Amino acid sequence: MSRSGESIDALLSIMARLRGPDGCPWDREQTMRTLRPYLLEETYEVLEAMESGDAREHCEELGDLLLQIVFQSRLAGEAGQFEFADVADAIARKLVRRHPHVFGTAEARDAEAVMRQWVALKKEEKAERGGGKSVLEGVPRELPALARAERLTEKASRIGFDWPDAAGARAKVDEELAELDEAIRGGDTQRVEEELGDVLFALANVARKLSLPPEEALRNAVGRFVARFEHVERGLDRQGIPHGRATPEEMDRLWEEAKQLLTRDRNTE
Repeated sequence: MSRSGESIDALLSIMARLRGPDGCPWDREQTMRTLRPYLLEETYEVLEAMESGDAREHCEELGDLLLQIVFQSRLAGEAGQFEFADVADAIARKLVRRHPHVFGTAEARDAEAVMRQWVALKKEEKAERGGGKSVLEGVPRELPALARAERLTEKASRIGFDWPDAAGARAKVDEELAELDEAIRGGDTQRVEEELGDVLFALANVARKLSLPPEEALRNAVGRFVARFEHVERGLDRQGIPHGRATPEEMDRLWEEAKQLLTRDRNTE
């Protein structure tokens, strides 16, 4: 048996022991519903480790994410639904089926051809299962809203429902911003919320047209905000200015200083 096989068998045995009669009280109490937040948390921690570039941390976080897959598979096995081996077999079969240009006789000369083939095969599979009624099927409702907006518009584009270029999508942002301004002037809270949502959706569409995932763009913007704001806080502390007592001008000066420092550091990396 390979090292990978031995490691997976060991992990499955540990999970079985934890869920067993003499196992861990906490692990034995868990259900599919109680595990949901841990799956999301571990997924985001993997993303954070990827961004950090720390290989050891990345490996550890992937292990934590794998634990969630093993845990859910164990619960499903106890319910007589499926086991971890079924999960691995299913994705292995799917990869072979969706890559006939590698495992069969089909041809796909570039990544774009591979994607067209993948979409066609996926549509056939859905039709066999009685699905495929809408091109928008398959986008999880639980996705973060910006990521879901990107995926939905990408799927709609496959049947030609799309702007010809990023400029058209960008012009739509201006249109939606004008409607938001009008709603704000009108003072109708519900309409303001709807128009704000339309602005965000339009921005997600622009990001897709530019091949820049909007969720990542916002995540990076949040990271920059945190770094700059912490610089402002440190600056106020150095000057002996209590938080909440600084003038807007004092905070703006430190904010601009933070922007320059972070830009310089980024350019020297």
